[in-house]
Amino acid sequence: MSPVDPFASLEQIHRALESGDLTSQALVRMRLDRIERFDPVLHAYMDVYADAAMSAAQAADRLRAAGVVLGPLHGITVAIKDLFDIAGRPVTHGSKSRPARIADHTATVVNKLQGAGAIVLGKTHTVEFAFGGWGTNASFGTPRNPWDMRTHRVPGGSSSGSGVAVAAGLACAAIGTDTGGSVRIPSSLCGLVGLKTTLGLVSRDGLMPLSATLDTVGPMTHTVRDAAWMLDAIAGPDPRDPSSLQAPVRSVLARLDAGVKGMRVWAMPDEERDGVHPAVLAAYDAALQALEGLGALVVRRPLPKRCADYMQINGGIMSAEGYANLGDICERDDLQVDPYVRRRVLLGRDIRAFEYIRLLKAREQARAEMAAAMDGADVLLLPTTPLPAVPLAEVDQTTSTLAHFNRMANLMNLCSVAVPAGFSSEGLPLSVQFVGRGWDEPLILRAAYAYEQATRWHERRPEGLA
Repeated sequence: MSPVDPFASLEQIHRALESGDLTSQALVRMRLDRIERFDPVLHAYMDVYADAAMSAAQAADRLRAAGVVLGPLHGITVAIKDLFDIAGRPVTHGSKSRPARIADHTATVVNKLQGAGAIVLGKTHTVEFAFGGWGTNASFGTPRNPWDMRTHRVPGGSSSGSGVAVAAGLACAAIGTDTGGSVRIPSSLCGLVGLKTTLGLVSRDGLMPLSATLDTVGPMTHTVRDAAWMLDAIAGPDPRDPSSLQAPVRSVLARLDAGVKGMRVWAMPDEERDGVHPAVLAAYDAALQALEGLGALVVRRPLPKRCADYMQINGGIMSAEGYANLGDICERDDLQVDPYVRRRVLLGRDIRAFEYIRLLKAREQARAEMAAAMDGADVLLLPTTPLPAVPLAEVDQTTSTLAHFNRMANLMNLCSVAVPAGFSSEGLPLSVQFVGRGWDEPLILRAAYAYEQATRWHERRPEGLA
């Protein structure tokens, strides 16, 4: 590895910084140079904090020279989805419907990263109000998937810019949000690891709410170990977010190497294979076979409900709560709002109070059914997205195709990690996800790490971005 390899893992960069082969200033300069070179085409960043990042890098190097290291993220660069407040910085939530607001407070997750020594490079693009899975944005423009520099393909959403920034080597890691797949979908399409955390594990303080019942915060990285490093830095209780007060204080990094021998892996039922791209199915079957080869025990049984049923319940809650948060904006024809985002929000207007309560009851029933069904399994293995990245010109905004296998985890407050699982004949990333019970991040990351180390799909890089 070159000391400034743009696709190096957090662990590799940490070692280079620790040994003196790399400085934080050199790392930040390299990232800023790459942003200047590639981002005019890739469109990952909403705002770049070049001067502040260089100042932070100088401070990080001075501390290190004095023998003070704040943690494994000390001097490492990260990007933040433009849904989070950073004091003194504008936040748009991906929308031109109102002037950018200058935040007077820094979100807890950003404070924790900076407290661990990470350097924030800037804010990344998002689907408007984080309400969409394709990664498109009619107001600010759609980031380009870096795995195809000839055809503009979707990056996945809603954490679109975060996925592109990491996949293209424009940041070491990034923070996204996941309400119905918005960390895992762009991770799938961009060849990354994306962790959907249990609601309450990571504080949502300083985050624009879409759906309080479903919103979660998680990292997007090159490797599973990187995701564990990031999670250890950002997880834990926060008095500013009551939903996080029961979060466990633990290290997930320490448990990665235990392997999957004897682990019970619940395989996707055959009825869920309908409509899934053949390349995705082939990658999924190969992943299942690889896990068996590592000593995992495959469990075959139906899901309590179809993924489409979970999609419907999740979508209803998202629309109802989205309308409660955003209806006043989307009702106004004089404000500039992506027409498809407006449509999704306004669907919630027709959900009456008793229907919303029924949706919440259906959620609780689904959670109870899944808890019983998982008595015989440790993790559930699913594709992350049913197809690889499609050209932007072919997107059907009336569907939520990419979220098909994702919304169930949000609905039932499960945790899930997406990992690279191969490539299509066109050279586009494919992905599988390990889904576990709430708070079971150590277990799903352990399974994902064993699979990642056995397959090495994460080591492949996009062409033309060296």
